[in-house]
Amino acid sequence: MDIVKPIKEIFKAYDIRGKFPDEINRDVAYTIGKAYGTKLLSIGKNKCIVGYDNRESSIELSLSLSLGILSTGVDVINLGLVTTPMAIYSKEVLKIPSYVMVTASHNPKDDNGFKFSFDESGNVKGDDIDKFYNLVISGNFKEGMGKFSRYNVEKDYLELFRRGINLGDKKLKVVIDLANGTTSCIARELFEQFDIDLTIINEESDSSFPNHHPDPCVAANQKQLQDKVLELHADLGIGFDGDGDRCGIVDNLGHIIPTDIYMAIMCKDIILNNEDKRILYDVKCSNALKDEIVKWGGVPICYRTGASYTMAKVIDDNILFGGEYSGHVFFNDRIPVIGSGIYAGLRMVEVLSKTDKKLSDLVDSISKYYSTEEIKIHSPNDIKDRVIEDIKKYCINMRFNIDLTDGVKIIRPDSWALIRVSNTGPNITVRFEADTEDKLFLIKREFTNLVNYFNK
Repeated sequence: MDIVKPIKEIFKAYDIRGKFPDEINRDVAYTIGKAYGTKLLSIGKNKCIVGYDNRESSIELSLSLSLGILSTGVDVINLGLVTTPMAIYSKEVLKIPSYVMVTASHNPKDDNGFKFSFDESGNVKGDDIDKFYNLVISGNFKEGMGKFSRYNVEKDYLELFRRGINLGDKKLKVVIDLANGTTSCIARELFEQFDIDLTIINEESDSSFPNHHPDPCVAANQKQLQDKVLELHADLGIGFDGDGDRCGIVDNLGHIIPTDIYMAIMCKDIILNNEDKRILYDVKCSNALKDEIVKWGGVPICYRTGASYTMAKVIDDNILFGGEYSGHVFFNDRIPVIGSGIYAGLRMVEVLSKTDKKLSDLVDSISKYYSTEEIKIHSPNDIKDRVIEDIKKYCINMRFNIDLTDGVKIIRPDSWALIRVSNTGPNITVRFEADTEDKLFLIKREFTNLVNYFNK
């Protein structure tokens, strides 16, 4: 294998991700491994954990990455095929804060990449990824001979879930959709620990994702799950993404439950059973979530978008529950913060097992708002930041009530508009919400036109 200079475009805001083999291949993985090992040694670390998802290219990339790390003198503990939350939990078990997970999460089947941490601060993100890119292309790497070993985290992971889930007396009929992704390596074993009437679809591990794309936050990918829930008269359905760190929920009527509404249901249990009442959510979440937090005596904390940022905030501020609209949720009340989609799904099963109400009834009890999905408007990378800055200046001049936590959020008594830079592509992302459909139409038209005006 050769040391190469990877293209800058694969170094994203939260991870490294690109097409295999054109953008990410064995030489790129080897080079990244050498840079990673060098970085660890520079901060006093000499061991790391490596796991990989079920994509066809992941074993090859994992091996090349590991060889690069070992060549610097850093030891590698290989987990084999695991979900991302399993890899994160292995850091707790092995008391090693440094890990790399070979995965492209919910990206198309020909993509692959790396999620990673250097130390106790958690997943690398933002400016730290830019700095790591500079190390990668410098070619200035340490030399040594690390040791390779293996560890099977499955037994520890199963025990974690046994301790972290406490079902009530009501036995539920549950459908889970593994989307042929990496959760196929552990989901059945996790769910069958509990008294659940379980049906599994798309269980076979197949990185071509023959049935649908492994992203449960896209409605089209939930169609099979919705149909199966209705066919079996199930209490709920749970779908998972490619590497197991997100889930999507379908209620007993076959309706998709957005993540912010999932959190609105879940926050009651967190708030009423803990002295710490803080709940963290990102700027894209519905006002329905804030309403529900306040209703049960909680303290709402609005924060920036990004799973790595949300996870770090939950850990650093010791918040018991946090999440973001795109599907990542983080429990910190019973288990370590690992961001497991399967655990999130089982927590919803637990809530339903302790009430006579249907999931659809719980949804109906929450404040009703009218929202758009997250909408992407193409904006070249070299101008998108300028567009947001121009919109911010405009809103300040107009004396709008704005929140600058992440992008520009225009807040009105009956509606809001969020305009922010996409961290994953050449886009500006927008989302709108109002208390009536007519007001939603008006605020969407107003601020979509504003974005288009400045996006030139």
